Formats: sequence, structure tokens, C-alpha cells
Amino acid sequence: MKKILRFFTILAVMIAGSTGFCAQPQKITLKEAVDIAVQNNIDYKAAQLDVEIAKNNIKSANKLQPTEINTFFNMGDSGHGNPQTVGATQSIEIAKRDARKKLAESNLLLAKENVGYYEFDLKMDVREAYIKLAVSKSILNNMQMQQKLLEELLEIAKKRVKAGETTEMDVLQAEIAINQMITHVNSARVEVKTALHNFNKVINPHEMTNVEFDAVDSLFDEKDDFDALMTPPPTAKLPPFELIAQKSLANRYDIRIAKQKIDVAQKNLTLVARQRIPDIEFFGGYGYQTRGMSEDGSFKSGAYAGANITNIPLFYSYKPEIANAKLEIDKAELNYLSVENKALKDLSTAYERFETAKMNLNDYNEKLLKCSKEMINLSKKNYGAGKSNLTTFIVMEQSYKSIIIEYTKALAEYYNSWVGFLREVNVENFDIENI
Repeated sequence: MKKILRFFTILAVMIAGSTGFCAQPQKITLKEAVDIAVQNNIDYKAAQLDVEIAKNNIKSANKLQPTEINTFFNMGDSGHGNPQTVGATQSIEIAKRDARKKLAESNLLLAKENVGYYEFDLKMDVREAYIKLAVSKSILNNMQMQQKLLEELLEIAKKRVKAGETTEMDVLQAEIAINQMITHVNSARVEVKTALHNFNKVINPHEMTNVEFDAVDSLFDEKDDFDALMTPPPTAKLPPFELIAQKSLANRYDIRIAKQKIDVAQKNLTLVARQRIPDIEFFGGYGYQTRGMSEDGSFKSGAYAGANITNIPLFYSYKPEIANAKLEIDKAELNYLSVENKALKDLSTAYERFETAKMNLNDYNEKLLKCSKEMINLSKKNYGAGKSNLTTFIVMEQSYKSIIIEYTKALAEYYNSWVGFLREVNVENFDIENI
């Protein structure tokens, strides 16, 4: 019997592993989530290969032209008095190889900037997905607390009915309120599952497909989670926008990428223009005449050497290619100006959004939360003492639920607006105090 149970246990584990089933999600902090994504994200690993490809392109661009081995034989009467030859031909590019290598080096720098931007963007995506998951779990937790509160209210109503202090209508109202809350709780559970799947989709780990990650449960339920979510407290004061703009515009990946594209276009123009320079072809080898083919019947040997000027732009001067290369420079410069202008506007929008979110969150912390909590506790106490009716309590409870949910959303907006601000300044760990 034990062997049979062991067999089915092993079979269940194998099936779970093959289907990607994870019995218990692994709870991780935001910092751990970012580190796991950077180290294991499949798309990021693929993007990093662009750098290796660009490095190989430098070696390819720096290559010499291939050598040709050739031979020439005269046959029949035409061979009498004429040598047979075996030799090699080597083409030498003039002023093209260096330009081609510099273009490849510029493309390598562009690839590195693109990968750096991809990594930064991935980190921000992880932070947003983590916050969304934490928000969903907090809303679910708050609704479950509300459900528990209504269940306690139902018990109070039943006791009051039994004591003759109220009618059955209170019990019916409480049961209806509980059933409505149950539907909200079920919907919140679906939101948590969706956020959990999206969070793992963003991490997208390589060789960890059977592992499911989850956010820490306590987030959004405490007021000191700002460090855990790598966000300054809402009491912190941002420096003036002009100072932030001056510092951040020089560090933005998209601006650096746009600037590097100008350099790539300029080096491409140099390479295209140098196609008009002719190349030199050297050739040489061994020549000989056999006894039967020589005029005096003796074996003769020697060598030959020569040179050609090739790729002479006599009938084609590469004017269309050069014109297009110049247009590519103009295009890259216009793109740079556009990126810079949009960056400033996006930064201004993100700055104002964060300031507004910070102000709203402080209003909740300083005014609404404390008052609403006192209100619901007082309403519950009054109903239990018979000083108020159930309808009043349910109205207060619904108001309290709305405030709690809106506070959670305000907190989420505060965290998300900070991530949005980081995206625009292109700094992962923005130090407010030392800018």
C-alpha cells in the first residue's frame, strides 16, 4: 500500500512540474522582483544579444578583402613560347575599412544604449506590476474586513431581534448587505489573480517557468511601506521643476539614443562617400614553361606581378546614396529635437501628476482616514446599544468602504505617479535631497 501511495505521489509531482503548476506562490519584495527580472527575463536576455551581435559586426567591418587564387594555362599551339601561371590576387580597399569599422563601433554604442533603456524600462514595468498586485490584494483584504464587519453586524441584529429590540427587517437588511459584499469580494479575488498573472508575465523568467511569484501581503496595509516600495514618503518635498529638468534631460536614455543615431548617420555618410574612392588590386605568382612548350626545349621558370585600379566611379558616382545618407542625418537631427521637446513636456506632466498624487494622499492621511474610522466604530457601537437603526449603520459602512477603497487607489496613484516620474527622469533611484 505504501508503494502505491508513493507511486501516485511521485506521479502527481511529475504532472505538476510538467504543467507548470505552482502550489504556493513565492512571496518576494519589490527589490527582489526587480533583481529576478533583470537576471532572468527572457526578452531582456534576447535584447542583450544585440550587443554581442554589434561586437561581432566590428570584427566583420574590420576584415580585409578575401584573397583570390588563380591560374592560367595555354593549351595546344597557343602554349608554345607562352608561360603557364599560378598566383594570387589581393584587393586593397582605400579609406573604406576604417570608415566601416567606425560605423560599426558607433552602432555598438547605440546597441548598448538601447539595452540600457530596455533594462530601465523593464525595472519600471516590474514596479508598476508589483504595485498593481499589491493594490489588488489590499482592496481584497479591505473588502474581506468589511464582510467580517457585516457578519458581526448580522449577529448583533439577530441578538437584538431575539431580545425584542428590533424587527426581522434588520436581519434581512444585514443578510442582503453581506451577499452584496460577497459578490464584491469575489470580483476582487479575480482582480488579484489577474494582477498576479500580469506580474509574473512582466518578470517572464528564463528556466523558472514552474515558479510563481507574489507580492508581500502586508503592503498597502501599513503606512510605512514607502521604503519597501522604493518610494519617498508623501511628506518629502520635490526640488523645483527647472532644476530637475536641467539634471534629467542630460541623462534620459531616449535623448542619448537619439543623439547616438546622429553619430551613426554621420559615420554612415562618411562610409558611403568613400565608395567613390577607387581600390587597388595587386596580383602576382609563379610562371613557367615546360620543355615541350618552350622554344629551346628547356624548362623555364619565373614570376609575374601586376596591379589594377578597380571600382573607378567613372559612370556612377554614388550621388543617390550620398544624398540619402545626408537626409538620414537631417532625419536623425530632427528626431533628436523632437525627442528632447517631448521629453520636457512629459517630464512636466509627470512632475505635476506626482505633486497632485502626493497632495491627495496627504489629505487622506491627515483628514479622511481618521474621521471615517471613528465614524464606523461609533456607528457600530450606537447600533449595538440601540441608539441608531441598521439602515444608518449600513450607510455609514458603505461610506467607510468607499473611503478606504479610494484611499487605496490614492496610495496606488501615488506609487504609480512616482514610477511615472522616474521614467521621465530616467533614474532608477532618484534622490530628492541630493539633486
